[in-house]
Amino acid sequence: MKWFFKAGELAQDNWDVLVDASIAGWQHTGLRVATISSGQTLHLAADGLERLILPLEGDILEVEYRLEGDDHFASAPLRGRKSVFHGPTDTLYLPVATEIRVTGIGRVIMAEAPAKNSKPVKFTSAEDVPVFVRGAGRESRTVHDIGGAEALNADRFIVVEVVVPSGNWSGIPAHKHDTYIPGVESNLEEIYYFETAVTRGAGHPVNADPTGYLRAYASDERPIDITAEVRSGDVGLIPYGWHGPVMATPGSDLYFLNVMAGPDPDRSWNITDDPNQAWIRETWHHQDQDPRLPYTAE
Repeated sequence: MKWFFKAGELAQDNWDVLVDASIAGWQHTGLRVATISSGQTLHLAADGLERLILPLEGDILEVEYRLEGDDHFASAPLRGRKSVFHGPTDTLYLPVATEIRVTGIGRVIMAEAPAKNSKPVKFTSAEDVPVFVRGAGRESRTVHDIGGAEALNADRFIVVEVVVPSGNWSGIPAHKHDTYIPGVESNLEEIYYFETAVTRGAGHPVNADPTGYLRAYASDERPIDITAEVRSGDVGLIPYGWHGPVMATPGSDLYFLNVMAGPDPDRSWNITDDPNQAWIRETWHHQDQDPRLPYTAE
């Protein structure tokens, strides 16, 4: 099976990226990325998916939505940002059975998951997005909790943004969430959508090529083996297995958005560390967090 896709490989119709159940072996999560120009409207019919919508970059995006049973569309403007490396942005959660229209100028990303229960619409301003630093030393990174279990009352998915500054590592120790053990480990598919940029303040030639790396490998008899160089627009799918680290190469800052969901009866993120790497967590007690973080607007 193929679980890593370079920019453009998942383009379909008006979408720069479309991850859905048409990918063999994929069931519980989805992702859409689109570039919107003046006069263009993205339209999604009401269906069985819950969605979290946010700008990747650009000006204000206007989201009009009609809930099941409503006669008229409601509207929510989402303020954009210069880039994904300039702090959090406004987000809008919409439940199942919602018709959606998006207009504006910029790029939009939508996290998706099949859901059964209709949760309340939730607009979150950029200022209200929880931002924290996870890890320590070279293993520290910024997290925007846009759709975690405590930050968002969703039905199925968990969604976060992560920024890893030049030379740092995320997702270490390698870990997994592919077996449901109540209170110990969750069974969650995971999507990684990546963006890269030359690190702030670095003088660089016009042909600079910012990159990162993604690693995943098998935890049982199910095969998976990813060692991939990542650039803007690339997508990694983790159906099961150990995954991590995600690395930002020197001179490159790395962003990724995660979407996680699965068949478990509860919506939680419980992980098991690779026992060969679990000791790394103990080293964080003796290190400070990277002073470049949290990575917010310049």
